[in-house]
Amino acid sequence: MKWLPTLFAAEAIPSAMITFVALLMFLQLGIGWEQSTLLCGLLTLPWVMKSFVRAKLRQLGHYSGQLRLLEVCICCQLVALAFCFIDRSSSRWLLFVMLFVLCLFCAAHELVARMYYEHRLTPDDQRYYNSWKMFISQSTVVITYGVMIVGVGFLEVFYHNRRNVMALSWSMAVYVLAGIYLLLVVYNLFALRSPAVSPSSPSSSFLDAMRAEVHVIDRIAHKPHWFLVVLNLALLLLPQALLFHSRVLLFIGSRAQGGLAASLQWIGLAQGSVGVIAFSAGLALGYWRQMPRTSAFLLGLSPLVYWVLSHVLPQDLLSLCLAAFVAQFCFGYGLNATLPFVRYISGNRYRSTINYLYIPLISLVMLPPMAVSGWLVARLGFQTFFLLDSLLVLPAWLAAYFGFRLIRENSYFR
Repeated sequence: MKWLPTLFAAEAIPSAMITFVALLMFLQLGIGWEQSTLLCGLLTLPWVMKSFVRAKLRQLGHYSGQLRLLEVCICCQLVALAFCFIDRSSSRWLLFVMLFVLCLFCAAHELVARMYYEHRLTPDDQRYYNSWKMFISQSTVVITYGVMIVGVGFLEVFYHNRRNVMALSWSMAVYVLAGIYLLLVVYNLFALRSPAVSPSSPSSSFLDAMRAEVHVIDRIAHKPHWFLVVLNLALLLLPQALLFHSRVLLFIGSRAQGGLAASLQWIGLAQGSVGVIAFSAGLALGYWRQMPRTSAFLLGLSPLVYWVLSHVLPQDLLSLCLAAFVAQFCFGYGLNATLPFVRYISGNRYRSTINYLYIPLISLVMLPPMAVSGWLVARLGFQTFFLLDSLLVLPAWLAAYFGFRLIRENSYFR
């Protein structure tokens, strides 16, 4: 499977930039906490809308050709993104538009890559290679989130006497990332080939595909208590959604603001490297163990870690890495608690998905809290915000209990 590592590395690089790195880009360009988290929340809309374009992409077929075209577009978009870092006043909205377009390409690439993967491999082979997919994807996230952020920090030191040092550092880092991505594009031009199984019959039309999607939505609407299941999922993920961007604000916030005043190098090492490794280990272990109730319990422990950090405010890298490891391991392990909810609503559609954050249902329920988290931190302060977030764990656990009960009573719980 020579195409497997490069295909999913090409998927993970831009996705990681949007999910994890975009917030730091906005913050370093002088955009406030409220607007930064709002813009980052809006950047998840393409993942929410994946279900509406899935039928069209499937009907087009020619998955290998679609993947090549999308990867060329992503590479060009990364190059264009590097030009957004001009100055603090004129680049914020251009940066958002560029990242949003990049996210549109990423969402389409994720859909087509999953279709390509499921058509090239049998279900047994898919189960075998899912662990390799996760390893490849999360290793790429470490490079994009961890190594890239550390590199930007060093570039800011190197260019310290230049005008617009932050813009220049980010521009250079994105150029390097685009160069790495170009190598993946060139390799995939030759490595990807048409799947042995045709995605649809020659007589199928886009209208037929859309009718199938409408039928799926109608089936969901007629499932017993589907709204309560979605509501319980939203409550279960509420503490983590509020925490998703606010933890970065805690790291980068000044001492006067009650933050840790960590450098980009420390953020890259603690959150981007150690945190991602811990998240991946927790996600893999939780998927292997398949214990939803234990996962739901651990999911609620992450906010407590950051509440303690907001009071202690450690000044050494080891403490930050240890805190990030514990919090992200709990997050990764606990995220498996969402699987029964996703299976109840969507069936086995996302059986080969390795990062649950990009599932439309999960993205949808997490978007509003993520978007308002910066506003809440600015109004409440870190200590009060993380205390409130920690208290929300209690209704999240209750939501998990009642959600699992609803699913079990309707014979969808496994």
